[in-house]
Amino acid sequence: RYTDQITDNISDKEAAKLLKKQAQRNHGRPLKRDSQVQIKEEHYSKCQDCAKRIQKYVTKKLGEDWIFLVLLGLVMALVSWGVDYASAKTVQAYKWTYRALHPNVPLQYVVWVAFPLGLILFAASFCHFVSPQAVGSGIPELKTIMRGVVLKEYLTLKAFVAKVVALTAGLGSGMPVGKEGPFVHIASICAVVLSKFMSIFCGVYEQPYYYTDVLTVGCAVGVGCCFGTPLGGVLFSIEVTSTYFAVRNYWRGFFAATFSAFVFRVLAVWNKDAVTITALFRTNFRMDFPFDLQELPAFAIIGICSGFLGAFFVYLNRQVVLGIRRHKALSQFLTKYRLIYPAVITFCIASVTFPHGFGQFMAGEVRLESILPVLCSSLVRYLLVLCPTNLFCMAVIATTMPIPCGGFMPVFVLGAAFGRLIGEIMASLFPNGILFDDILYQILPGGYAISHILPMMVAVILANMVAQSLQPSLYDSIIQVKKLPYLPDLGWNHISKYNIFVEDIMVQDVKFVSSNCKYRDLQAVLQSTTVKSLPLVDSPESMILLGSVERSELQALLQTHLSPERRRLLNREMQQKLNEAPYDGPWANLPKLKHESFAYVDEDEDTEEKGEVRERSGQTAAYRMLGSRQAFEESDSSPFLCQIDAWEQEELNKNVCFDSCRVDPSPFQLVERTSLHKTHTLFSLLGLSHAYVTSMGKLRGVLALEELQKAIEGSTRSGVRLRPPLASFRDINRTSTNTKVGAGLQCPGSCHGRVHCEQDLDTAGHSRDARGQSAMWKVQEDQFSLATGAVLPVAPGLHAAEQRSQTSSLEAHCCF
Repeated sequence: RYTDQITDNISDKEAAKLLKKQAQRNHGRPLKRDSQVQIKEEHYSKCQDCAKRIQKYVTKKLGEDWIFLVLLGLVMALVSWGVDYASAKTVQAYKWTYRALHPNVPLQYVVWVAFPLGLILFAASFCHFVSPQAVGSGIPELKTIMRGVVLKEYLTLKAFVAKVVALTAGLGSGMPVGKEGPFVHIASICAVVLSKFMSIFCGVYEQPYYYTDVLTVGCAVGVGCCFGTPLGGVLFSIEVTSTYFAVRNYWRGFFAATFSAFVFRVLAVWNKDAVTITALFRTNFRMDFPFDLQELPAFAIIGICSGFLGAFFVYLNRQVVLGIRRHKALSQFLTKYRLIYPAVITFCIASVTFPHGFGQFMAGEVRLESILPVLCSSLVRYLLVLCPTNLFCMAVIATTMPIPCGGFMPVFVLGAAFGRLIGEIMASLFPNGILFDDILYQILPGGYAISHILPMMVAVILANMVAQSLQPSLYDSIIQVKKLPYLPDLGWNHISKYNIFVEDIMVQDVKFVSSNCKYRDLQAVLQSTTVKSLPLVDSPESMILLGSVERSELQALLQTHLSPERRRLLNREMQQKLNEAPYDGPWANLPKLKHESFAYVDEDEDTEEKGEVRERSGQTAAYRMLGSRQAFEESDSSPFLCQIDAWEQEELNKNVCFDSCRVDPSPFQLVERTSLHKTHTLFSLLGLSHAYVTSMGKLRGVLALEELQKAIEGSTRSGVRLRPPLASFRDINRTSTNTKVGAGLQCPGSCHGRVHCEQDLDTAGHSRDARGQSAMWKVQEDQFSLATGAVLPVAPGLHAAEQRSQTSSLEAHCCF
């Protein structure tokens, strides 16, 4: 066989060389080889060759990064300007209708409530019917996607359309919702859709590693075209959506965000919304001495108070959603009637902000996008107390509505109102300025945090420290509420992250596929699990990991093997063999009736569909004469179904052929002694969703994002509770006590004393550190508990009776 292969390869190579030389002699004319080598004369055209080269050059240039970034920035600037223009015209129509009914206060109230109510209901209905994934901010889902999790329908064109249309209606309604979060989602969708289009010219956009880069650039463009701030957009894409930011994305983010912000501001000038290209929110403060060192405590107070208020905002927002979920009857009612919840919230907010009612005390007629310029000008002081208080409560509730809405802009306005309030208080307490070294420094409210960076940075850093110590960020809170798969951050106080290993938290009962398995085993595995990919091992005995196979590939392989097309093909081949063999030959003794019936059933269906009638051979007539005619004349399909089922059962007993299946030969692997800290770093850096745990090439378990998340939070599926952060400090004292008593197991005569014993945790493969670390059990007054805060680790598939028996045996061993 080897000699034949060598000979065939040499002959093929020699034939290819001869064909190539002959083609060169004929001035590069292509050769076509069918049954014989034929040389066809073709006319050579320089113009045609030049056109092909130009087409190739243009296609190559269109696939470059800067073309993609320019298109992304241009499209998002047009979308942002269009949304702002449409929402601004809607608000103008809203106010014009309200003012046109000036003498009639009841009609004004009806218009004031009905206009935003209709827009919010339209936005909620449009999202529900077109794309439910467009609801909310979109940044929590985007963070989850960039961590390596696949969320269906979140980055599709339908979600883009639903997000843009519903966001325009929501902003035009005047509700306290923002556009920054939804625009980050919109820009990311646009980047993904545009990258699929650009993959026609360059295949690099189809690579998995480039997918994360595209999303990162989309985040920067979303913020840049929303506020006209390219630097803020890039910083936002780094801080919010990425744990580890790739340096290669800096220039992409800056370029696309700058171009998008420039086009966005130029469109504003073209529409005569601005005189020239300026900042989105302008200030007019003239100060020779903006601040002094003695005024920095005031900025520190602003930062600390803002941190508490931000944490309280996140807490209330989460409690509103969880409170509705806790009441099952209310949750089911709102799920069935989806428009009632946004209708009630919109009605309440519109009624509160009615200018002739309570709204006259809180600037109810001023829309959210118009509050910031007002805060930077002269304003009645009592509005500074009522406006942020009411806006705080309304923003907490409004951001829970099932429409595209962001929480950044309302919180931005709240911070500006609170800073202005502190400035007015300082101006009232020190009307002549702060006296220091016989020098007076005037207090100008509203001019500090906007004009210069140093006091603002002091306030922001303190606010961030306070808020992070109390609550997670708003986006992380939404991730927890929606129960999205995410990877929590390891804080500095997680000391035990170096003493916890992969073998302690991995799943040992792994569903796998072996290279010599049968189709029946493959079918059973696919029916018993829903994982996206399955490990491929050499054999169940050796468990050598060969690679990973996608679930879709295995399903296609199984369906193809049991497909009716393949069954018909096999029957046709069998029929052909039967027709070629003599009737009284060796084929006459084979059980051909079953295969013949398959062919007739399937071929009859094919002929009815195609309108053709095939001739049956003399062999068929002979079978009818032998007694099979009655089986074919029966109209019932049960015999044929039984025969098909028998054929499928026979095919399921065959070995699986993975030649036509795409196998990943290098799935990500971890060893059993990998620490939790290193595992967290690898998952965060590479965006992994799962990793296989191996030992010398043998598959030992699998670690998914869910197990890692539970391990960091303090509990695992196998029953192991990880030690609290300060447990190691307590272990130091206990270790010193144990060294005085002596190493080894201490067995007293009774259980009524403090006893420390060491027991290796080898149950279900959960071994501890090989250097001598072991779990210390403390027994005092017949109460057994782990000194390290952990319970007995048990394998995932262990029954409750076995768990109790192992626990009781271990307790008895420690006592006696």
